[in-house]
Amino acid sequence: MLAAAIDQGSLILKEKDKPEPEPDQALLRVHLAGICGTDLEILAGYAEFSGTPGHEFVGRVVQSPERPELVGSRAVADINLGCGHCPWCLRGDQRHCVQRRVLGIREHSGAFAHYVLVPAANLYPLPDNLADEEAVFAEPLAAALEVTQQVHVTAQTRAAVVGDGKLGLLCALALDHYTPGLTLFGRHPGKLHIAARQGISTVLLPPQTHPSGLDPRFDLVVECTGRTEGIHTAMDLVRPEGTVVVKTTSHQDSTLDMSRVVVNEISILGSRCGDIGLAVHFLARKWIDVRPLIEAVFPLTDIAAAVHRAGQKGALKVLVNCL
Repeated sequence: MLAAAIDQGSLILKEKDKPEPEPDQALLRVHLAGICGTDLEILAGYAEFSGTPGHEFVGRVVQSPERPELVGSRAVADINLGCGHCPWCLRGDQRHCVQRRVLGIREHSGAFAHYVLVPAANLYPLPDNLADEEAVFAEPLAAALEVTQQVHVTAQTRAAVVGDGKLGLLCALALDHYTPGLTLFGRHPGKLHIAARQGISTVLLPPQTHPSGLDPRFDLVVECTGRTEGIHTAMDLVRPEGTVVVKTTSHQDSTLDMSRVVVNEISILGSRCGDIGLAVHFLARKWIDVRPLIEAVFPLTDIAAAVHRAGQKGALKVLVNCL
């Protein structure tokens, strides 16, 4: 089979043997895989991962020794692979297992390949009405929806999302179902228009806008800029005693004025993966239209070109067709 592999900060294609599943695993033929900011950070050195990246995917189960009823079904998967024995795993939270592997990110080959192995327990079969082009967004949408599982959001919550990239758009579209007063801040009119068409209030930040000129009036600010300085904009938008949820992962260090956090009694919360089942629920009911977020689809044989396109400033979701 063909699989992408990291080689000195670039992706190259290699011929590999098709993996054989262990009894508790499932082998999937990958249909589509998405390139996200984390993949680009991995290529830049984040998490020191080597091997085949790719964690956003949809595929069809071709082998599942202990769950033969799954064979033939299309599915997406939770990307966290816990040890199964630690206190975190025993209470159903693989995300924080100290020994966890993470699909395409940490010690487990990912989905930029013809086939991918995942634990059968991590699979979420898909309904027929959910197209591959929509289902491939399940993992990032789950991450967006995770904010609502961490913070009590009501219809009266004044919420803002900072950053109009792929995750920022998904966070805005997800949070809008919980609080109608949400505002998306960004610097790209075309991207903001995607959100505006789905009823989101948007604010264009000109490049020269300094964060200190913004009006701090929001109870909840979700930082999705993908930039280390994004936390400063979020801090300037949140009210005293408000909450900032940080979504950006970067291989670069961030700085933060802790005196502002203390004096204004700001709560800062990290947020990572979410409930894949909840994301599939949203997508299957068409509560969020993710199709406008697709910028381009490349074949797996053009993975290098796909990554280059995904890394361009302002790029939306680039998908890899692995069939």
